[in-house]
Amino acid sequence: PWSDMGRGLSLLLLPLALLAAPARAEDGTAAAAAAEVQIEVLHLPEACSPKSKKGDLLNAHYDGFLASDGSKFYCSRTQNEGHPKWFVLGVGQVIKGLDIAMMNMCPGEKRKVTIPPSLAYGQQGYAQGKIPPNATLIFEIELYAVNKGPRSVEAFNQIDKDGDKKLSELEISQYLKEEFARDGKKRHPSAHDEILADIFKKNDHDRDGFISAKEYNVYQHDEL
Repeated sequence: PWSDMGRGLSLLLLPLALLAAPARAEDGTAAAAAAEVQIEVLHLPEACSPKSKKGDLLNAHYDGFLASDGSKFYCSRTQNEGHPKWFVLGVGQVIKGLDIAMMNMCPGEKRKVTIPPSLAYGQQGYAQGKIPPNATLIFEIELYAVNKGPRSVEAFNQIDKDGDKKLSELEISQYLKEEFARDGKKRHPSAHDEILADIFKKNDHDRDGFISAKEYNVYQHDEL
């Protein structure tokens, strides 16, 4: 179930690549500094909680249009059998303008947002996505769910059994066993050791044999 997403093994281990943001716009230009995302709220639920923040796992549908002629270049409802998209907010999985546009948004909310080229695909455009150079984009977004992200404080604390704010090899080994038991898939006995080694290779940056709260929490929540 998606409620287990924060603890999900695949999300703990793998870099997230649910939505690509190719041809990232150049930062630091005068145009980027002057440009802003325009947000129009089309529908706001009476009970507007929780509000999305950086690192949250969002589930949304959205349509993308070119501002120049109104033509539609993207529709999430025609992708992936019509399932809404899951992605982590504020970490560059989508274009920067969408990361900005979907902050402080609650489940059930609908927005129409206008994103300048400097916060989208810039001077290069994105030919594969039928987006010309210097294109201003309009997205109509409907947000369905706001969940704790895969590198959340809650997920860290669950693995950190002794509460010392760092994850030992034993703690992560135990976590892997629990995850393997939960999903019930048959694996080769060596898979556990290989995955454990890979976790430390990718996350233990100072090579001290522990994964600290800072090393684990790639999305830099304020709480850790």
